[in-house]
Amino acid sequence: MSIKLGDNAPNFQADSTAGNIDFYEYLGNSWGILFSHPADYTPVCTTELGFTSKLKPEFDKRNTKVIALSVDGVEDHQNWIKDINETQNTEVQFPIIADKDRKVSELYDFIHPNASLTATVRSLLIIDPDKKVRLIITYPASTGRNFNEILRVLDSLQLVDSYKIATPANWNDGDDVIVPPFVTTEDARNIFPKGVQEIKPYLRYTPQPNK
Repeated sequence: MSIKLGDNAPNFQADSTAGNIDFYEYLGNSWGILFSHPADYTPVCTTELGFTSKLKPEFDKRNTKVIALSVDGVEDHQNWIKDINETQNTEVQFPIIADKDRKVSELYDFIHPNASLTATVRSLLIIDPDKKVRLIITYPASTGRNFNEILRVLDSLQLVDSYKIATPANWNDGDDVIVPPFVTTEDARNIFPKGVQEIKPYLRYTPQPNK
Protein backbone atom coordinates (compact mmCIF):
# COMPACT_ATOMS: atom_id res chain seq x y z
CA MET A 1 0.00 0.00 0.00
CA SER A 2 1.34 3.41 -0.93
CA ILE A 3 0.27 6.23 1.39
CA LYS A 4 0.17 9.78 0.06
CA LEU A 5 -0.41 13.19 1.57
CA GLY A 6 -4.08 13.74 2.36
CA ASP A 7 -4.83 10.02 2.68
CA ASN A 8 -6.46 8.65 5.79
CA ALA A 9 -3.81 7.08 8.01
CA PRO A 10 -4.75 3.39 8.23
CA ASN A 11 -5.81 2.18 11.64
CA PHE A 12 -4.22 -0.92 13.16
CA GLN A 13 -3.96 -2.93 16.34
CA ALA A 14 -0.56 -4.10 17.53
CA ASP A 15 1.45 -5.11 20.57
CA SER A 16 3.73 -2.44 21.96
CA THR A 17 5.77 -1.55 25.01
CA ALA A 18 2.55 -0.02 26.41
CA GLY A 19 0.49 -3.17 25.75
CA ASN A 20 -1.94 -3.78 22.91
CA ILE A 21 -2.69 -0.57 21.06
CA ASP A 22 -5.45 0.53 18.74
CA PHE A 23 -3.76 3.31 16.78
CA TYR A 24 -6.83 5.55 16.45
CA GLU A 25 -7.70 5.15 20.13
CA TYR A 26 -4.13 6.00 21.08
CA LEU A 27 -4.19 9.20 19.03
CA GLY A 28 -7.65 10.29 20.16
CA ASN A 29 -8.13 13.94 19.15
CA SER A 30 -4.41 14.68 19.15
CA TRP A 31 -1.97 15.17 16.33
CA GLY A 32 0.26 12.13 15.88
CA ILE A 33 3.76 11.26 14.77
CA LEU A 34 4.46 7.68 13.67
CA PHE A 35 8.06 6.85 12.90
CA SER A 36 9.79 3.61 11.96
CA HIS A 37 13.18 2.17 12.84
CA PRO A 38 15.13 -0.52 10.98
CA ALA A 39 15.84 -2.61 14.09
CA ASP A 40 16.43 -2.56 17.82
CA TYR A 41 19.89 -2.01 19.29
CA THR A 42 21.01 0.14 16.39
CA PRO A 43 23.07 3.28 17.09
CA VAL A 44 21.24 5.89 15.00
CA CYS A 45 17.84 4.73 16.27
CA THR A 46 19.08 4.86 19.85
CA THR A 47 19.97 8.55 19.49
CA GLU A 48 16.66 9.31 17.76
CA LEU A 49 14.47 7.67 20.36
CA GLY A 50 16.44 9.36 23.11
CA PHE A 51 16.06 12.78 21.51
CA THR A 52 12.35 12.20 20.88
CA SER A 53 11.92 11.36 24.55
CA LYS A 54 13.58 14.63 25.57
CA LEU A 55 11.18 16.53 23.31
CA LYS A 56 8.09 15.29 25.18
CA PRO A 57 7.32 18.78 26.63
CA GLU A 58 7.48 20.27 23.12
CA PHE A 59 5.13 17.63 21.71
CA ASP A 60 2.78 18.07 24.66
CA LYS A 61 2.59 21.82 23.95
CA ARG A 62 1.54 20.98 20.40
CA ASN A 63 -1.09 18.41 21.44
CA THR A 64 0.92 15.71 19.67
CA LYS A 65 1.44 12.06 20.57
CA VAL A 66 4.43 10.14 19.26
CA ILE A 67 4.71 6.43 18.66
CA ALA A 68 7.63 4.46 17.22
CA LEU A 69 7.83 1.17 15.36
CA SER A 70 10.54 -1.45 14.99
CA VAL A 71 10.41 -4.92 13.46
CA ASP A 72 11.56 -6.62 16.67
CA GLY A 73 9.46 -7.90 19.58
CA VAL A 74 8.25 -6.27 22.78
CA GLU A 75 10.86 -7.96 24.99
CA ASP A 76 13.68 -6.63 22.80
CA HIS A 77 12.03 -3.20 22.82
CA GLN A 78 11.84 -3.16 26.62
CA ASN A 79 15.50 -4.11 26.98
CA TRP A 80 16.51 -1.61 24.31
CA ILE A 81 14.66 1.15 26.16
CA LYS A 82 16.92 0.49 29.16
CA ASP A 83 19.93 1.13 26.91
CA ILE A 84 18.32 4.26 25.46
CA ASN A 85 17.55 5.66 28.91
CA GLU A 86 21.09 4.93 30.09
CA THR A 87 23.04 6.21 27.08
CA GLN A 88 20.82 9.18 26.18
CA ASN A 89 20.11 10.32 29.76
CA THR A 90 16.34 10.21 29.40
CA GLU A 91 13.27 8.10 30.14
CA VAL A 92 11.33 6.85 27.14
CA GLN A 93 7.61 7.15 27.89
CA PHE A 94 6.00 6.76 24.46
CA PRO A 95 5.11 3.33 23.01
CA ILE A 96 7.28 1.37 20.59
CA ILE A 97 5.24 -0.94 18.36
CA ALA A 98 6.37 -4.55 17.96
CA ASP A 99 6.10 -5.45 14.29
CA LYS A 100 7.81 -8.82 13.92
CA ASP A 101 5.34 -9.90 11.24
CA ARG A 102 5.82 -6.53 9.47
CA LYS A 103 2.07 -6.02 9.07
CA VAL A 104 2.18 -2.38 10.14
CA SER A 105 5.37 -1.76 8.16
CA GLU A 106 3.73 -3.09 5.01
CA LEU A 107 0.49 -1.22 5.75
CA TYR A 108 2.45 2.04 5.90
CA ASP A 109 4.91 1.20 3.10
CA PHE A 110 7.92 1.25 5.43
CA ILE A 111 9.62 -1.64 3.62
CA HIS A 112 11.54 -0.48 0.53
CA PRO A 113 12.94 -3.62 -1.14
CA ASN A 114 15.71 -1.82 -3.00
CA ALA A 115 17.02 -0.52 0.34
CA SER A 116 16.39 -3.68 2.38
CA LEU A 117 14.12 -6.68 1.93
CA THR A 118 13.54 -7.04 5.67
CA ALA A 119 14.32 -3.83 7.59
CA THR A 120 12.14 -0.75 7.50
CA VAL A 121 13.40 2.53 6.12
CA ARG A 122 13.51 5.49 8.49
CA SER A 123 10.10 6.98 7.68
CA LEU A 124 8.06 9.51 9.64
CA LEU A 125 4.45 10.63 9.23
CA ILE A 126 2.61 13.54 10.81
CA ILE A 127 -1.09 12.78 11.17
CA ASP A 128 -3.69 15.41 12.07
CA PRO A 129 -6.66 14.97 14.46
CA ASP A 130 -8.87 13.97 11.51
CA LYS A 131 -6.41 11.10 10.87
CA LYS A 132 -5.21 12.66 7.60
CA VAL A 133 -1.55 12.21 6.63
CA ARG A 134 -0.03 15.69 6.47
CA LEU A 135 3.71 14.97 6.16
CA ILE A 136 5.82 12.06 4.98
CA ILE A 137 9.59 12.12 5.35
CA THR A 138 11.76 9.12 4.52
CA TYR A 139 15.43 8.91 5.40
CA PRO A 140 17.95 6.19 4.60
CA ALA A 141 18.77 3.89 7.49
CA SER A 142 22.15 5.55 7.96
CA THR A 143 20.88 9.11 8.47
CA GLY A 144 19.23 10.29 11.65
CA ARG A 145 16.21 12.58 11.52
CA ASN A 146 16.31 16.31 12.16
CA PHE A 147 13.72 16.72 14.90
CA ASN A 148 14.02 20.51 14.84
CA GLU A 149 12.65 20.33 11.30
CA ILE A 150 9.84 18.03 12.42
CA LEU A 151 8.79 20.50 15.13
CA ARG A 152 9.04 23.33 12.59
CA VAL A 153 6.73 21.55 10.15
CA LEU A 154 4.33 20.66 12.94
CA ASP A 155 4.17 24.35 13.92
CA SER A 156 3.55 25.29 10.30
CA LEU A 157 0.78 22.75 9.78
CA GLN A 158 -1.03 23.77 12.94
CA LEU A 159 -0.71 27.44 12.04
CA VAL A 160 -1.96 26.84 8.50
CA ASP A 161 -4.99 25.01 9.89
CA SER A 162 -5.84 27.96 12.15
CA TYR A 163 -5.30 30.84 9.70
CA LYS A 164 -5.42 31.45 5.93
CA ILE A 165 -1.64 31.52 5.52
CA ALA A 166 1.34 29.58 4.18
CA THR A 167 4.90 29.56 5.51
CA PRO A 168 7.95 30.51 3.42
CA ALA A 169 11.30 28.80 3.07
CA ASN A 170 13.19 28.40 6.35
CA TRP A 171 10.22 29.78 8.29
CA ASN A 172 10.35 29.43 12.06
CA ASP A 173 7.72 30.20 14.65
CA GLY A 174 7.44 33.98 14.97
CA ASP A 175 8.60 34.83 11.44
CA ASP A 176 6.41 36.55 8.84
CA VAL A 177 4.09 34.29 6.89
CA ILE A 178 2.75 34.30 3.34
CA VAL A 179 -0.75 35.25 2.19
CA PRO A 180 -1.78 32.42 -0.15
CA PRO A 181 -2.88 33.18 -3.74
CA PHE A 182 -6.56 32.36 -3.15
CA VAL A 183 -6.86 35.35 -0.76
CA THR A 184 -7.06 38.70 -2.54
CA THR A 185 -4.91 41.55 -1.27
CA GLU A 186 -8.05 43.51 -0.38
CA ASP A 187 -9.39 40.60 1.67
CA ALA A 188 -5.96 40.02 3.19
CA ARG A 189 -5.84 43.55 4.57
CA ASN A 190 -9.13 42.86 6.35
CA ILE A 191 -8.14 39.40 7.52
CA PHE A 192 -4.67 40.41 8.75
CA PRO A 193 -4.90 43.71 10.65
CA LYS A 194 -1.15 43.72 11.37
CA GLY A 195 -0.60 44.64 7.74
CA VAL A 196 0.20 43.08 4.39
CA GLN A 197 3.44 43.69 2.48
CA GLU A 198 3.03 43.12 -1.25
CA ILE A 199 6.27 42.22 -3.03
CA LYS A 200 4.45 40.95 -6.12
CA PRO A 201 0.72 40.41 -6.60
CA TYR A 202 1.32 36.71 -5.85
CA LEU A 203 3.97 37.23 -3.13
CA ARG A 204 2.61 38.93 -0.01
CA TYR A 205 3.77 38.74 3.59
CA THR A 206 2.05 39.41 6.88
CA PRO A 207 3.23 39.07 10.49
CA GLN A 208 2.40 35.73 12.07
CA PRO A 209 -1.25 36.17 13.14
CA ASN A 210 -0.99 34.58 16.61
CA LYS A 211 2.12 36.45 17.75
